[in-house]
Amino acid sequence: MSTEPKPQISDALSSLRIERSQKAQRSSNGLLGKWLFRICFLALLLVGGGALAINRGWLQTDTWLGWLDVPDAIKQRPEFRVIRPVVERGRAADATVVASGYLESRRQARIGARAVGRVESLFVEEGSKVKKDDILAVLEHKDLDASMAATQASLSRSKAAIEEQRVQIQQNKREYDRASNLLASRSISNTEFDKARYDLESAEARLKSLSAEVELAEARLREAQQLTENMNIRAPFDGTVISRDAEVGESIMPGGMGEGSGRGSAVTIADLDNLEVDCDVKEDYISRVREDQSTEVAVDAVPNRRYRGIVRKIIPMGDRARATIKVKVTIVDRDDRLFPNMSSTVYFLPDTSSTQTIDEKPRMFCDESCLQRDEQGEYVWIADEADHAQKVRVTIGSTRDGKAEIMEGLKGSERVIVSPVNLRENQAIKISQ
Repeated sequence: MSTEPKPQISDALSSLRIERSQKAQRSSNGLLGKWLFRICFLALLLVGGGALAINRGWLQTDTWLGWLDVPDAIKQRPEFRVIRPVVERGRAADATVVASGYLESRRQARIGARAVGRVESLFVEEGSKVKKDDILAVLEHKDLDASMAATQASLSRSKAAIEEQRVQIQQNKREYDRASNLLASRSISNTEFDKARYDLESAEARLKSLSAEVELAEARLREAQQLTENMNIRAPFDGTVISRDAEVGESIMPGGMGEGSGRGSAVTIADLDNLEVDCDVKEDYISRVREDQSTEVAVDAVPNRRYRGIVRKIIPMGDRARATIKVKVTIVDRDDRLFPNMSSTVYFLPDTSSTQTIDEKPRMFCDESCLQRDEQGEYVWIADEADHAQKVRVTIGSTRDGKAEIMEGLKGSERVIVSPVNLRENQAIKISQ
C-alpha cells in the first residue's frame, strides 16, 4: 500500500482565489471610456450647434468668442473699406458739384490699314510726334508693285499704238486727197475713190479705239497706284503715338478683332494738345452744370497742381442704370505731365465772374456713408495703426454732392471706415484692398 499522503480538501479550497484587482481595473477602464465618449459627443454637439447658430445669424462670432476669451488673431475679423478725408483749398472748396472721371484726348484713333497685308516697316515708337499724312508703317506690296509695272507697260504700249495710228491716218489722208483730185479729172473710178475714203475713216475710228484703251490703261494705273498707297499707313492728324499695336511681320486686317483674324491697327495716336475729362454727373446735380462753366481739375498723378477747365459739352443722353449725365470738360492749361486715361476729379465752380478774395483756409470733406449718429451727435469710425476700430466724434457743416464738411474732430490723415456696421471700440477689423 502506498504511504503517500492524500491531499486535503481544505488545501484545495485555499488554492482557489479571485483576482479582484484585475477585474476592478477592467471595470474602471470601461467606465473612463464611456465618459470620454460622452464628453466628446457633447463637445461635438456644442461646436456644431454654435456653428449653426452663427451661420443662421443667431450669434455673432465676436460675441461667443469674447465669452471664450479667444485672442484676436484667431477671431474672424470683419472686413471694411476705408477712405481718407478730402482737404480742399481755394475755389475748389466752394464747388457746387464734384465729379470724377478720366482724361482722354479729344481726337484719338487707332490707325489701321485699308487693305490686308503684313507689316514690312514701322517708323514710329511710343511717344513719337507725327504730322498729318506722315507715313507710320508700310505693308508688304511686292505683288502690287509688279502689277503696277505691268499696267504701266500696257499704258506705254497703248500710247505707242496711238502714235502709229496717227501716222497711218496722215498717210490715208494724203491718199484720200489724191483720190479726190483724180476723181475730179475722171482718172479713177468711184470705187477706188470710195476705198480711199473708207480707209481714212477706218483709221480715224481706230485712233478713237486706241485712245479709249489708253484711258483704260491710265485708270488701271491709278487703281494700282491707289492699291499701293493703301499699303502705307498714314497719320490722319497731328498727334503723338501712344501705343504700337503691331510689330514687323504681323498681319494687319481692316476690322481685325484679335489674333485669329489679324490685328486691326498698327498704332494708336492721340492729340495730346487737346485733352479733356470725361466725367459723370449725377442727375440730381446736372442743373448746376452749364456749358462754358469754369472748373478746376485735380489729377491724381499730379497732386500739387490744379488745372483750369471749361465745360465743353453736356451730352444730351442719360445713363439710366447709373442715373448720371456725361459731361466733357476741356483742360485749358495742360502740360506734359498729363496723359489719357489718368484719373481726375472735376470741381464745378459756382461763379466764373466772381472777383471776391479767395479764402485759402483748407476745408475738409468726408463721404456721408461714413457718418453715424446717436443721441450725442455725429461720429465716425476710424482704423488705427493696428487696424482696430476707434470711435471719433465730429462736427459737420454743409453737405454737397454726397460729401459732408468736417468742421472738428478729424485732421485729414485718418483712415475713415466706410459704411460701418456692428462695430465696437478697439475691435480688430480687416481693411479691404
